[in-house]
Amino acid sequence: MTRLSVKSLWARKVRAFATSLAVILGVAFIAGSYVLTDTIFAAFDEIFTESLQGTSVVITAQNPVEQESGEVATVPRAYLPKVRGVAGVKQAAGAIFTPGGFFDEENDAIGTKFAPKFISSTLPEGLESLTYVEGKKPEGPGEASLDKSAAESAGLELGDTLKIVGAGKVVPFKLVGLTQLGQASFGGASIAQVSLPVAQALTHKRGRFDQISVAAESGVAEAALKRRIEKVLPLSARVETAKENAARGSEEIRDNLGFLQTILLVFGYVAVLVGAFIIFNTFSITVAQRVAEFGVLRTLGASRRQILGSVLLEAGVIGLIGGIVGIAGGFVIALGLRALFAAIGADLPTTSLVLESRTVIVSFVVAFVVTFLSALVPAWRSTRVPPIAALHGFTPTVSRGRRVVFVALAALLAAIGVAFVVAGLAGGGGISGRAARIGGGGIAVVVAVSLFSPSLVRPLADVAGRPLQWVRGLTGRLARENSKRNPGRTAVTAAALMISLALVTFVTVFASGLKSSVAQVIEENFAGGLVIENTDGFSPIPAGAAFAAAKVPGVKSVATIRGAEAKVVGPGNTVKVNGPSPNIEEGVEIEWLKGGPAKLRHLRDDEAIVSDDFANENNLEVGDTFELLSQSEVHSKLRVAGEFESKVGVFGDVLVTQQVMADAFKQRQDTTDFVILEPGADAEKVQAILTLGADRAFPTAEVLNQGELREEREAQIDQIVRLFYLLLALAVIISLIGVVNTLGLSVYERTRELGMLRAIGMSRRQVRTMIRYEAVITALIGAILGLALGVVFAALIAQPLKQEGFTLSYPVGTLIGILVLAALAGVVAAIIPARRASRLDVLESLQYE
Repeated sequence: MTRLSVKSLWARKVRAFATSLAVILGVAFIAGSYVLTDTIFAAFDEIFTESLQGTSVVITAQNPVEQESGEVATVPRAYLPKVRGVAGVKQAAGAIFTPGGFFDEENDAIGTKFAPKFISSTLPEGLESLTYVEGKKPEGPGEASLDKSAAESAGLELGDTLKIVGAGKVVPFKLVGLTQLGQASFGGASIAQVSLPVAQALTHKRGRFDQISVAAESGVAEAALKRRIEKVLPLSARVETAKENAARGSEEIRDNLGFLQTILLVFGYVAVLVGAFIIFNTFSITVAQRVAEFGVLRTLGASRRQILGSVLLEAGVIGLIGGIVGIAGGFVIALGLRALFAAIGADLPTTSLVLESRTVIVSFVVAFVVTFLSALVPAWRSTRVPPIAALHGFTPTVSRGRRVVFVALAALLAAIGVAFVVAGLAGGGGISGRAARIGGGGIAVVVAVSLFSPSLVRPLADVAGRPLQWVRGLTGRLARENSKRNPGRTAVTAAALMISLALVTFVTVFASGLKSSVAQVIEENFAGGLVIENTDGFSPIPAGAAFAAAKVPGVKSVATIRGAEAKVVGPGNTVKVNGPSPNIEEGVEIEWLKGGPAKLRHLRDDEAIVSDDFANENNLEVGDTFELLSQSEVHSKLRVAGEFESKVGVFGDVLVTQQVMADAFKQRQDTTDFVILEPGADAEKVQAILTLGADRAFPTAEVLNQGELREEREAQIDQIVRLFYLLLALAVIISLIGVVNTLGLSVYERTRELGMLRAIGMSRRQVRTMIRYEAVITALIGAILGLALGVVFAALIAQPLKQEGFTLSYPVGTLIGILVLAALAGVVAAIIPARRASRLDVLESLQYE
């Protein structure tokens, strides 16, 4: 039976390849996701290790609250002499390594929009990790170096002007050196190095360091030196060996980028799920076509077990091919994903591609499990036909009892799926637990719809096929009737497309709602005037920008907001804390629930105004107190003085005074500045002056009016949506392969019928048209079901977000466009089967059995 299975696959190699392709693409995406993220993690490991060459111990501040901007707490200069006095210390030096912005002489930004740029201070020989490949190390106040990759991409050479923006105005430097760190690619990140005093001045960290690097005397163990240093420093200092520091940095990167691996794997498993439907359908059709063959084998003595094993062996071979080729294809997918992220401005550090044993194991397990489970039911079905009936090509029809069981099972799965989704939306169990419940419920609903979809094929085929029949008459009618001939087969083929289009629809509807909600929030809360923010949309803007803007003619005042992350003492959850200026309501409208503008204007340093969400989560009322822990380990006990309605997180969770932001949170830079204009001032003229001033002195800041602000936010959403569309494209391609497979097999088993149609006068063109229309109807069935599922899931997910100001919006035009594209995709998928059907020899087809 083994030889028979192999010969059977070889005899149908094109069909086997098409089936394997569904597995290959899904497995390749999973393998590629692991390869890419493992490569990124390996690159960061290499970067952290290389950056600590020559360093034995690293001293930093404890960082209890991670900041969205990437800023870290600093250590005072007073630590340095204490460290140098420790026995076994050969060398110790303070260093700065802080995010900033780089520009050329024409004020054009260096690097992509979202790639981080770091201002670094030089270190003494022996502690310096950067290698100077050209030029020299910067020494004076007007000299700087830049990593070679960033310099080459920006077209900068030694002697050119490099402008650096830290916490204040832009400062020009002469480029005197090009650097490199190890062999790993920085991706889009870049490092500019200046002397220590200059770095401290740029970042407004005079008298402080981001870290202290220590080299040990020969023969002194790192762990021993670490213990000695810990004894002379307070508990607020974090003392680590170089290995511990590198390991922690790598672990933080893995935690921060873990979502990337999860998202990519989700899309990979979606592709695998779509492939499973195709494998199931292919095996169902091929088993039905080989009933007579199995009947002969049974009469010759083959047992049911042997027949079952033969079919499953074919599935195993397909799984093996899918695993091997899928892993190889994973490297191609990894390179493609890396190029995709680079294209959207999220170029990540990489090194040579990494293939972990875990990737190989997971890929083969997925390939085998998917193919075996998908082929199991068709294989088992092949053993249920009696030998005598099988010899006549008898195929049992689905009984009424089985239909009832399928409908009941579909209803049960749908109920369970909806319950899981609702439980996930209700909260509890953390983000991963909620996501697992929502994802599991979604899969259950999809399977339920797939089980029930054969009952929907006939009415949906009529809906999709009637217009074709009106346009093309008999050809359209035949295509519609053929689509209804085997509802189960059509349903499974459409289900593959349904899954991918359901996700496309969900992303489309949810993104439309998000854009509508953002636009509504901007229109309702933005009181007019202009907004100044960082060009990346989230980092602080340089100090002094608001002061400079207030001097521009036509500007009445400037309202500012400063932001930081903090932890709520007790629950331990991280919240967003904002420090608005007292006149903030001149630029932004606040929806008050308790308190009012007067309370905000006269807010004391021991008071806070909280959002309704924060108050509900922490059971707080006006007059109650709570405590926040800042990044610099300062505990702030605050009394609730008012409450506002949160709308898509515009004001965060807690509002405090800017004095508290400066003292407790060490934040003296604004997140956003709102420019209020004088009555009758020319807004365009004021914006032009502000933009010119920002380009000259604060190039990391941009000035936007209300419409531009809305367009900026919508553009960010659109960029994410386009990324999701590209990731979902693989699932759509796999589902179209399923349409090709099904139509090809359908043409094979309808050879005699097609020959008869040709014999009674149907032209080759009409045959091709009929097959194309069948594909279009099948694709439209999948699209209609997918659109319905996508809209339902978007509506469910939107329910708990309504209280946050989220408004669901249905882009009717885009949804109609999805239906049209699905129909066109059906036409493309039918090209090969339609051509094959039209080229059948009439006489040979009539004699075909």
